[in-house]
Amino acid sequence: MTEIRYLKAVNTALSDAMDADPSVVLMGEDVGEAGGPFGASRGLLERFGPSRVLDGPISEAALAGAAVGAAMSGLRPVVEIMFMDFTTLVMDAMVNQAAKVRFMFGGQTSVPMVLRTPHGGGLGAGPQHSQCLEAWFAHVPGLKVVCPSDPASAYGLLRAAIADPDPVVFVENKALYAMKGEIADPPAPFAIGRAAIRRSGTDVTIVAYGAAVHTAGTAADRLAERGVSAEVVDLLSLQPWDEATVLASLSRTHRLVIVHEAVEAFGVGAEIAARMAQVGFDELDGPIMRVGAPFMPVPFSKGLEAAYMPSVDAVLQAVDKTLE
Repeated sequence: MTEIRYLKAVNTALSDAMDADPSVVLMGEDVGEAGGPFGASRGLLERFGPSRVLDGPISEAALAGAAVGAAMSGLRPVVEIMFMDFTTLVMDAMVNQAAKVRFMFGGQTSVPMVLRTPHGGGLGAGPQHSQCLEAWFAHVPGLKVVCPSDPASAYGLLRAAIADPDPVVFVENKALYAMKGEIADPPAPFAIGRAAIRRSGTDVTIVAYGAAVHTAGTAADRLAERGVSAEVVDLLSLQPWDEATVLASLSRTHRLVIVHEAVEAFGVGAEIAARMAQVGFDELDGPIMRVGAPFMPVPFSKGLEAAYMPSVDAVLQAVDKTLE
């Protein structure tokens, strides 16, 4: 096992994928000489050259459109969008083109591309640089959406996304970039569509993804001090999501809390709650609870932002409610 930071895991996954497959190319704003806004592509221009690490114009729409065409022409582009907020500008290429190609061409071609983008708050970046918009993409047939929670899953899922024959939206929480974690040598493979049990428990299941997994883990520690055993399920993949693992956990604990940093209304948690109410109704001994951000833009103020983001205390209150 080797200790590595989350951001370094992303960089290593990109480098290893480009080493293994000459059709993998990196595209984005400042991904070359600057190494990306957070340093995820640092050193790749020097190693692979300007024909495979392409600095694009400040036009997310142009980058995504070029990537769709490149993917249909035999390349495997990885496009970096600086902040998930700016994926609003890639919607035509991703939703109307990339997601529909396999269907509209009768399976004769596909779009093997990855759209990498950071989401989430915690840095005081304000309402236009902190949004969690993954539920938008998870709603679109033809797109896959993943959100790793630690360095090992960041590496493994990025390699899986690049190898996938269909378009994948790869969401990174920027508050995790400095996080250290162990990664196997060689790194363990990850499969899109598989969740992970991060902590076993018997009294309540807490489902989360991305940075919210660590909020759930801290809440589970606090609950253990009170004699409550919480099982923490890390989704890792949002579309497709691992319904079987969540249902199996619910069958063990009989109570369910879903946590995510995105706005609670119409989010990923709503889909999981609805589905578990349908297929897991007989297993439920309490109401399904959701913990997410309020229905408002992300505040600039650090103090307001901290109050806006789902907290450990909010998770504990949700657990108490379903245990009543």
